[in-house]
Amino acid sequence: MKKSLLAVAALCAFASVAHAQSSMTLYGVLDEGLMFNNNVTASTLPGGGRKFYMDSLNGPLGSRWGMKGSEDLGGGLRAIFTLESGVNLNTGAFAQGGTAFGRQAYVGLSNASYGDVMLGRQYDSVVNYAQAVTIQGYIGSQLFMHPGDLDNTANSLRTNNAIRYASPSFSGLSFGAQLSVGGMPGNITGGGGYSAGAAYNHGPVALGVAYLYFKNPTGATPGTGFFTGNASGTQLTGILNKGYESANAYQVVVAGGTYTIGPALIGLSYSNTQYASIGALSGATAIFNNVDVGLKWVFTPAFYVGAAYNYTKGNNIATANGTNLGNQHFNQFSLIADYSLSKRTDVYVEGAYQKAAGTSSTGAPAVANIGNAGDSSNTNQTLVRIAMRHKF
Repeated sequence: MKKSLLAVAALCAFASVAHAQSSMTLYGVLDEGLMFNNNVTASTLPGGGRKFYMDSLNGPLGSRWGMKGSEDLGGGLRAIFTLESGVNLNTGAFAQGGTAFGRQAYVGLSNASYGDVMLGRQYDSVVNYAQAVTIQGYIGSQLFMHPGDLDNTANSLRTNNAIRYASPSFSGLSFGAQLSVGGMPGNITGGGGYSAGAAYNHGPVALGVAYLYFKNPTGATPGTGFFTGNASGTQLTGILNKGYESANAYQVVVAGGTYTIGPALIGLSYSNTQYASIGALSGATAIFNNVDVGLKWVFTPAFYVGAAYNYTKGNNIATANGTNLGNQHFNQFSLIADYSLSKRTDVYVEGAYQKAAGTSSTGAPAVANIGNAGDSSNTNQTLVRIAMRHKF
C-alpha cells in the first residue's frame, strides 16, 4: 500500500513538473468606438455624405482574440505557436476579410540565444521592425495611418506561407528576415516575396528600418498574393492606388526613429513605396514618398496626448493615350487624447483632417481618404473616433 501511495505521489509530482514546462495564454483586445466621417461616397457607405457608425476594427490595436503557447523541449529550445483572429464586435464576424485567424497563425521553434524560426501567416518585417517608429506605431490608430496604408506600416496586409527568423536582442539591437513561398504553378517565385529589417532600442533612442518586396502581389484567387491574401480576396480599394493593382511587383523601404525627452517622445519616419511594371499602364512604375512627424506627451502614467503631421506624394505617370495620372499628394493632421481607467481599460478620443490634390491612380481627381475609411466625394475629409478599449 505504501509503495502504491509513493508511486502515485511521484507520478503527481512528475505531472506537475511537466505541466510547468508548457504554457498557453488566451488573450485579446476589445476596442469599440463611435465614428464620424464628414464626407464619404455612396460606394463606401450606403447613401454617402456624413456618416455616424460603430467600429471595432480600427482603434490603436484593433479588436482581436488569440491563443499563444510554448513547450520546453530541453536544451534551451522551446516549441511556440500563436493563433490570433480579428473580430468585429458589432456583428461577431471575423475581420481581415473573413479570414478565421487572419491576424496571425504560426508555429515555430525558439531559443533565447539564437532566436526564433516561425512558419505560417505572419506580420512582415515592416511591421515587426519599422512600424514602432512611425506615427501609427507610437501614437495612434487608423486616423494616423499613412494614406492608403501604402507602405503597410498600419499592418493592413499579412504575409501568407511565410518562413520567418527573428533574432534575440543584442544590447538593444534586433533583426530578422522573412520569406513567403508564393506557390504559383510553373512560377517558382510568383506570388511570393521577402522582407528584412532591424530595430535598435537603447535609452531614449529607438530606430527602425525595413525592406519589403513581393512579386505578383495581386493573386488570381482569394487567399493568394500579398494584396489578396485574405479569404475575401480584398484588393486595393481607394482610387489613390486602385489603378495599380495590376503591378507585377511591390516594394517598400521604411526608416525612422524616435527620441524621448522627459515626458515627450518625438518621432520622424520616411517611406518609399513602388508599384512596378503595372500591366494596365504599359509597364509604368508608380512611386510614393511619405514623411511623418509626431509628438507624444505623457502627462501622467494614465494620460497622454499625441499630434502628428503626414505628407504623401505620388509621381506622375504618362499613359499610352497621352494623359497623365498619379501626380497626387496628401496633407494630413491627426490628434489623440487617451486616459487609462485601469491597467487594462482606457478611453480615448481622436480626430484627423486630410487634404488631397492632383490626379489619382485611375485618372480621376484625387480625393481624401483617411485610414481607408472610404473615399471622400472631394479633396477634404474629417474623421473622428470616440472609443473604449479593454485588454484581457
